[in-house]
Amino acid sequence: MAAILGAGILVVLDGSIANVALPAMAASLHAAPADAVWITTAYQLAVVMFLLPASALGDSLGYRRVFVGGVALFTAASLLCALAPTLPLLVAARCLQGLGAAAVMPLGLALLRFTYPRAMLARAISWNALAVAGATATGPALGAFVLSVAGWPWLFAANLPIGALVLAACRWLPRPEPSGKRIDGGSVALNATLFASFVLASDRLAPHPWQGIALYALSLACAVSLVRRERRKAAPLVPLDLLRVPSFRASIVASVCCFTAQMAGFVALSFYLQHVLGQGPAATGLWMTPWPVAVMLAAPLSARLAQKVPTALLCAAGAACLAAGLGLCAMWPLHGGSALPLSAFTSLAGFGFGLFQTPNNQNMLLAAPRERSGAAGGAQGTARLTGLTLGSLLMSLLFGAMATPAAVRCGLAIAAAAAIAGSVASLLRHRDGAAQA
Repeated sequence: MAAILGAGILVVLDGSIANVALPAMAASLHAAPADAVWITTAYQLAVVMFLLPASALGDSLGYRRVFVGGVALFTAASLLCALAPTLPLLVAARCLQGLGAAAVMPLGLALLRFTYPRAMLARAISWNALAVAGATATGPALGAFVLSVAGWPWLFAANLPIGALVLAACRWLPRPEPSGKRIDGGSVALNATLFASFVLASDRLAPHPWQGIALYALSLACAVSLVRRERRKAAPLVPLDLLRVPSFRASIVASVCCFTAQMAGFVALSFYLQHVLGQGPAATGLWMTPWPVAVMLAAPLSARLAQKVPTALLCAAGAACLAAGLGLCAMWPLHGGSALPLSAFTSLAGFGFGLFQTPNNQNMLLAAPRERSGAAGGAQGTARLTGLTLGSLLMSLLFGAMATPAAVRCGLAIAAAAAIAGSVASLLRHRDGAAQA
């Protein structure tokens, strides 16, 4: 369990630190804010492109083997990030980090099912959520501390001792029997092209509309081809068999919506605090800490409530709180105001996200057969990273289209709308479950 939680902390800590440091990195590398967002986007894109292939590779070669390889790659890429002298090289190193994280995220969840009996699985999922939230909570403070005494490369160097400890603990991971099934290279290529073309289309749409439209068309064509190629397989790369389950499908939609809201909120608030309210990097990290702390406090509470309250209703209430917190941030005056009210608003948003995340992940993992644990973890991770990528792309487009204060306000408003959509999806899951009952 230490290896699984430690690896999760490793990949999440890196993301939360990088978000806080984006303005400092942009200034150091002489990059525009819209270009600097690619430091986050490149990482999320690489994970999304290879999350499902990594899950399939885990099924074929063994969850433990691929998981350990992902931790090793992520740790080595962190060193490359710390040594990167230019923005393009840093973005390339972040892509390698994403490849490693693509193996860690879904297979860690799959390994949980072989570490604990079913009766304790929900509790283990809540511990995983608590660890991730704790890493997210300490990320801004750690990032602020490092930036106050050293340059941004040390943010990535901090991953090295954590990675070494995780690799040492991996010797005790369970060893589920691999399936040995062949990986379909054509499906892997279609999956990677689908996500890459979609993200590039979003980036090119504003400056070069026709290029953006062409890339969107390519993404759609890849999606159609991939579904046709995979739909008749017993264990497809894209978990179409799991997506046919209404409860699983609704949880995936809600997850995408809420993670989109969270990422857009994080990026918008980082630039809001530094560029609008004039806060330094250290103060920005401290002001953003209440959000993940609230997530950490809500995670164990939601695990207990899930034993008494239908998980769909709990998810709907959490997403609604997330939307309320983001909406209040969007409506608060942007000029000449204090940052203090944001602590209350972001705490509400974080508490809502914590209520949502644990029961939603529990529903996704338990809705899948044991032998499809890797696929369920891959689908959950794909939903998470798709949402995070969409959130960062949204802010990149807004920063490129309007002034920073207007982009922040608009981004927070759209994030609130996405959270409302996640709440509605959870309510529909409850309605469908009640109808079936």
